Amino acid sequence: MTEAILLVGGKGTRLRPLTVNTPKPMVPAAGVPFLTHQLARARAAGVEHVVLATSYLAEVFEPHFGDGSSLGLSLEYVTEEEPLGTGGAIRNVASRLHSGPDDPVLVFNGDILTGLDIQALVATHASSGADVSLHLTRVEDPRAFGLVPTDPTGRVTAFLEKPQTPEEIVTDQINAGAYVFRRSVIDTIPVGRPVSVERETFPELLATGAHLQGLVDSTYWLDLGTPQAFVRGSADLVLGRAPSPAVPGRCGDRLVLPTARVAPDAKLTGGTVVGAGAVVGEGARITGSTLHAGAVVEPGAVITDSLIGAGAHIGARTVLTDAVIGDGAHVGPDNELRAGIRIWCDTHLPAGAVRFSSDQ
Repeated sequence: MTEAILLVGGKGTRLRPLTVNTPKPMVPAAGVPFLTHQLARARAAGVEHVVLATSYLAEVFEPHFGDGSSLGLSLEYVTEEEPLGTGGAIRNVASRLHSGPDDPVLVFNGDILTGLDIQALVATHASSGADVSLHLTRVEDPRAFGLVPTDPTGRVTAFLEKPQTPEEIVTDQINAGAYVFRRSVIDTIPVGRPVSVERETFPELLATGAHLQGLVDSTYWLDLGTPQAFVRGSADLVLGRAPSPAVPGRCGDRLVLPTARVAPDAKLTGGTVVGAGAVVGEGARITGSTLHAGAVVEPGAVITDSLIGAGAHIGARTVLTDAVIGDGAHVGPDNELRAGIRIWCDTHLPAGAVRFSSDQ
């Protein structure tokens, strides 16, 4: 097993304004672009060659990662002119693969943080003789997901859309977004049009008698599609709850990058990250939050479970809870922003302008 495809073309609409200037996989998590964690874990599992299927802000990836040699990988980049969906993106990069028809090819979604045992998924694929193997995880409430029931041997028996009634919840297993394809199966995906592996490719393979194998791995798993999930994932990486060899420092309550400046009496807890060149003033209290490069938090500010964009400025005594502050935004002193509020990039909020608001 030496090859993988990483699907990194999504627009990250639910993460805006964080993704206005940055594609979702390149938004920093625990001090480095999230994609760095995925690539590092793939390399640790023995992957050597990765093809990145890019689309939105595609020009950002290669200048950062280059040929991948710094990570011990060989990286290639393929850009979709028009969004092709998960299946279309996989098919679009097939010509860059070196594998033979029966060789396994790993496929990862670029917005999933997971502790999946990648080698176990590959081993399951090989031992079962499957055409496609899927990482499945169990969730307490599967209503927001498609269900993937399996038989006692782990063979997938159906793909069920999001259940609407209790009777439709026949399993708590869901598609966790990592796969191993037999190389020849990739070549059966239609060319040049949008295709969803979840809604089209997998159900059609099952209907034609293909062998789809599920591996239930209930280690850490989180879809980073929302700001709240992203800040949680970053904090969990710093705290050591989510595994990654790419965290630039020791796991603990906080991660402060070398060029950041933090006042001696500021309190950083809960997996807080202070990015390169960021500044945290006297008496500030920051819990479970991420400050991107060059952000400034003035004295006495209280920030909880929030994301502060690159170059953003948070005024003295301002309180943020579950907030997202876009790149370059300026929130003046003595504001109170809570309940999922999002401040767009380069917005200027005067002193005391908002005492409480939400995105509803």
